[in-house]
Amino acid sequence: MGMKKLIRSAAVVALMSLVVASCNKQAPKVEEKSASTNTANAGMKIAYIEVDSIMSQYKFCKEYSLILEKKSQNIQNTVNAKGRSLQAAAAKFQQDIQNNKYTQQQAEAVQAGLQKQNADLQALQQRLGAEFQAETEKFNKALRDSIQHYLAVYNKDKKFSLILSKAGDNILYADKTYDITNEVIAGLNKAYKPVAKKK
Repeated sequence: MGMKKLIRSAAVVALMSLVVASCNKQAPKVEEKSASTNTANAGMKIAYIEVDSIMSQYKFCKEYSLILEKKSQNIQNTVNAKGRSLQAAAAKFQQDIQNNKYTQQQAEAVQAGLQKQNADLQALQQRLGAEFQAETEKFNKALRDSIQHYLAVYNKDKKFSLILSKAGDNILYADKTYDITNEVIAGLNKAYKPVAKKK
């Protein structure tokens, strides 16, 4: 399982949910709804942001991806080490059984111990996996919040009606004129305060 891919796809999903409406709070009056759609669309300004660029150039994403990758690697190392230890103990047990080193009662006790270790390992794997999932969700929420907060400020001057996130071919055609990715990344990075380094 590629954790890097998992982290990235989770973050893409988080970003894909970003569809930011205009900061203009003036709601149209009910009777104005009869105006033609073409007239409404003529005054509509739309922009989009490339998700891949956010993931690769926004310092927050880069930094947090490394943190999650390291955490994922630590989890895998811990589980693998305990798994190897358990396999070695099980292999030794089989060998000792063949060499008649145990009474039936001793063998049952050792086997029960090995089964408990296996159950403990599975429980540990589940707990660490849940912790990692929670950490990933925390990252996604922080990512979404930081982008939404920045775009709300950014859009006060720009007055876009809609700002879309573009990933892969989810938008089939987009005129580069409406691409605000670089501006947004520059603004996000300028506003970003790095996570304090943990010793």
